[in-house]
Amino acid sequence: MSAFEGERKTTTIHGHEVTYRMGGSGPVVLLIHGMAGSSSTWVPALEHLAPHVTYIAPDLPGHGRSAKPRSDYSLGAHASFLRDLLVTLGHERATIVGQSLGGGIAMQFAYQFPKRVERLALVGAGGLGEDMNPVLRLLALPGVDLLLPFVFQPWIRELTKLFGDWTKYIGMEPSTSTTEMWRAYASLVDPESRAAFVHTLRAVIDHRGQRVSAHDKLYLAQDLPTLIVWGTDDPVIPVSHAQAALESLPGSRVEIMPGVGHFPHSEDPYKFSKILVDFVNTTEPANLDAADLARRLAPVD
Repeated sequence: MSAFEGERKTTTIHGHEVTYRMGGSGPVVLLIHGMAGSSSTWVPALEHLAPHVTYIAPDLPGHGRSAKPRSDYSLGAHASFLRDLLVTLGHERATIVGQSLGGGIAMQFAYQFPKRVERLALVGAGGLGEDMNPVLRLLALPGVDLLLPFVFQPWIRELTKLFGDWTKYIGMEPSTSTTEMWRAYASLVDPESRAAFVHTLRAVIDHRGQRVSAHDKLYLAQDLPTLIVWGTDDPVIPVSHAQAALESLPGSRVEIMPGVGHFPHSEDPYKFSKILVDFVNTTEPANLDAADLARRLAPVD
C-alpha cells in the first residue's frame, strides 16, 4: 500500500477494534467520513495533505473495517468515540474536518468538546438544513429496513466490482462521485454494516429530511475558525446550505467548488487539499474554555 494511501492501523477502544489511517506531519487534522463511507474516501487527498498536516482518518464505528456492535450510533456517540480516539493516539486537540454525516459529527464534537477543537471544516455537511436527497428520506421510512436484505445482495457487490474492472479495461472509468456512491452501496451487503447504517440514518433523517439541525447552537462556535466547502453540483445536500451556514457563522470562510458534487475531497483532491491547508496555515487555532462557553450561553446585558 502506498504511504500516501495512509497505512491502515488498528487500536481498541472500549473493547471494540477501530481501524484508522494516519500519516503526514504538522498540525493534527481529524478527517471524518460520511454515512456508509469509510476512511477510503479521503485517500485521494492524503498525498496532498501529508506534507503539511498530520492526518487521522478513522473508520467510524459501524463503518469500514471498524467493529460494528449493536450500539448507539447517534451524533453524540460518534463525537465521544472521536474524542476517545484522539486521546488514545496521544492528541489533545485537532482541526476537525467532516464530510456529509461527518460534518454533523464534527459540529457535535465542537459542541461537546470545544477545548479539543482548533478549527472546524464542514464539507457538504449534514445538519445545516432539512433538504436531503429523497432516496435517503425513503430509506428512513419505518419498515424499509425489513426490505434491505433483499435489495443489498452479495451478487450486487460482485457485479459492481466486475463492472468497475471492465470499465477500467476499456479505459472508461466511472466518475469519482459514482465510485464513492457504489462503494457505499456495496458496503451495505454486510448485515452488520447494514444494521449500523439504519441506526445511523434514523438518528439524523426521517421522511421529511434531516431531523437534526445545528443552527440554534452555531453561535457557540463564533470564536472558532470555520471553513465551509461545498460542490455546486451536490446531489445529496444542496449547496444553498453553505449560505445558510455562513449566515449563522458570519466570520467563516466559504469555498464553493464549481462542477463538483458531494465528495469535493475525492473529486478534486488537489484543490480541496490546497483550500484546507491554506485554512490551517492562515488561521490561529482556537483555545476555547468554559468561560467562553458561558459568555455565549449567558451574555451579560
